[in-house]
Amino acid sequence: MSNSKDVVKPFDSEHDYEGGLAVIDKDAIKNPGMEPHRERMTDKSEKHEKAAARQVTALFVFSMIASAFSIYAYFAFPLSNITMGQVRLSTLLIGAGISFGMLAIGIGAVHWAKTLMVDNEVSEARHQTRGSEEVRARAVEIINLANQESGFSRRKLIRRTLYGAIALFPLPGIVLFADLGPLGSNVEEKLRHTAWAKGTRLAKDPYGTPIKASDVTIGSVFHVIPETLRERNDDGTLNSEYLNEKAKAAVLLVRVEPSVLNPSPGREKWAYDGIVAYSKICTHVGCPVALYEQHTHHLLCPCHQSTFDLANECAVIFGPASRPLPQLPIAVDSEGYLVAQSDFNEPVGPSFWER
Repeated sequence: MSNSKDVVKPFDSEHDYEGGLAVIDKDAIKNPGMEPHRERMTDKSEKHEKAAARQVTALFVFSMIASAFSIYAYFAFPLSNITMGQVRLSTLLIGAGISFGMLAIGIGAVHWAKTLMVDNEVSEARHQTRGSEEVRARAVEIINLANQESGFSRRKLIRRTLYGAIALFPLPGIVLFADLGPLGSNVEEKLRHTAWAKGTRLAKDPYGTPIKASDVTIGSVFHVIPETLRERNDDGTLNSEYLNEKAKAAVLLVRVEPSVLNPSPGREKWAYDGIVAYSKICTHVGCPVALYEQHTHHLLCPCHQSTFDLANECAVIFGPASRPLPQLPIAVDSEGYLVAQSDFNEPVGPSFWER
């Protein structure tokens, strides 16, 4: 093979390796050079430039409107009088507002860069940089040059609408997260106490039918709420606190062989003949623990795979949950129905609640 500058020389195992790495003759590879610069319509026409600036501004304004709309959609469907259809519609509108708000910022930024910012091609060699004064001064020059080329300081309308879009975009998330729990001095009371009380019968969710101990067979699982929890008030109106109280009081009822359980001192009487009740709310981020594996006696949270050992007071054996599921002490009343001995002895739900 000839030693032409248009081809790569063949390697010689004795001479063309340094430190185990192949050495390529730089002169043997032709430099393709820079591609010809293609002018954009916005470079040639002031009309197109102004139109592009209006489009970018419109996208940022649309982002602000979409973010504000998602907040409106959240408050347009109050939870006190809402059906499942309205829940779906509310979720769709909130998600659409947030999504379009973020999408418009992204499209606007890309459109700005592709149509209005300077697009001269630059080729520069890679080299190690040092934090010297000369390098820092040069970095400031580059930043100032980028500012001039992008028009960030000069294009005030685009800059201000971008600021507005970025400022409004987080607001829907802030509003939604701020409204997840009660505010005020009664936070402790609302988060640490549920609808369970001494003598409250355990009832099947969602119909509220009391459960007899004889109805619970080994291996069976019941989703349980307090019998006293009512979706409607005595006058037929909806109970506005029903969903909130149900979310905190939800329980999983499981029956195993009594010999399987290993209660700690003081908890020997919290179960009844192998029947145990634990909070259904995962101690990680509050997802519903709904999967029971009878063979291993494990409860699984489907959201992040936190796994709890039912035989050992629902201790965490896998996953991100930081503490066991709270146990509801239960007993049997004179008619054979399962009842709570008391409320939970510790906070239910995510661990941050008790902080």
